[in-house]
Amino acid sequence: MKKCFMDYLPEELLEMGIEPKFRVKQLYNWVYRKYVGDFEKMSNLPKDLRAKLKEEFYINPLELVNHEVASDGTEKFLFKLHDNHTVETVLIKMKDERIENGKKKEAKWTVCVSTQVGCKVGCAFCLTAKGGFVRNLSAGEIVAQVWFMKKFKNFDENKALNVVYMGMGEPLDNYDNMVKAIKIIAHPDGLNISPKRQTISTSGIAPKIKRLGEENLGVNLAISLHAVDDKLREELIPLNKAYNIQSVIDAVREFPIDKRKKVMFEYLVIKDVNDDIASAKKLVKLLNGIPSKVNLIYFNPYPGSPYKRPDEETMKKFQRYLLDRGITCTIRESKGIDISAACGQLREKELKSCTPPEFKE
Repeated sequence: MKKCFMDYLPEELLEMGIEPKFRVKQLYNWVYRKYVGDFEKMSNLPKDLRAKLKEEFYINPLELVNHEVASDGTEKFLFKLHDNHTVETVLIKMKDERIENGKKKEAKWTVCVSTQVGCKVGCAFCLTAKGGFVRNLSAGEIVAQVWFMKKFKNFDENKALNVVYMGMGEPLDNYDNMVKAIKIIAHPDGLNISPKRQTISTSGIAPKIKRLGEENLGVNLAISLHAVDDKLREELIPLNKAYNIQSVIDAVREFPIDKRKKVMFEYLVIKDVNDDIASAKKLVKLLNGIPSKVNLIYFNPYPGSPYKRPDEETMKKFQRYLLDRGITCTIRESKGIDISAACGQLREKELKSCTPPEFKE
């Protein structure tokens, strides 16, 4: 059975008999710098090596089956895997191309990748949870989502993207494959996206936050908090029964943070659930002493959801309370709201209703 090339670090390829070392570097460059998905097109590799690679490996584990573009430029992709299960990836334009201080600045993009088919956490507000957990993605299936975006958009090989592990699934529940994907994505002979540009978003598996910190990979950390007391958080995030808010906060306090960075706390604001000033007061107390940034996120409604989107005035009051007390706080408008960009929404749609764009290897 063929193996996925993107599942392997260079040292592992060497151990598998792909040598000498410079050949592995050439391979990585063909795949990750030139976005070539066919071994036959790797012209500077010996013919017998190309034949061996073709016999033992395939490169891209993803098949595009749906693609939607929102009015704000956000793009949502639905991919089919080898076992016919599907996962979603979102490409978000954070800033347009612009002129700053007389210099031309490139557009800034963020790729939101999935780490699992489905999810075990079961958050009450998340559509991904409704389909249950199917399986973990391999490292290669995670890496390929980033590779695909660069290839699809024809980005320059040196174009750095921000990568957030914030799509379908709980990243820390697929710990080993996620860590391996981080290393492959960061490898200088490959996509060369620094760990400083990679952010792990977790619903709060406290022991694995601690383990991730001990590995000191240099990645950023985001906590999906969403509530400031255990009773409400258990309602929203059942995982809180195993790892309550205090255990998560304690693990965060031990996490190594670059002095120029902050721990991001994601706070999904739901109308009449967690949008009051009393909650803001508790949040300030909870984050005391942690270099933190709070992202207030409008709940992105989906059909059948019992929760509602908060109004703008309430969001601004909540934000102002945090800012006045020295906590960096932004309001992050939901991206791609007109294309079902919340995790799991595109996956729920009938695939036959949308013809995917042409995409060639």
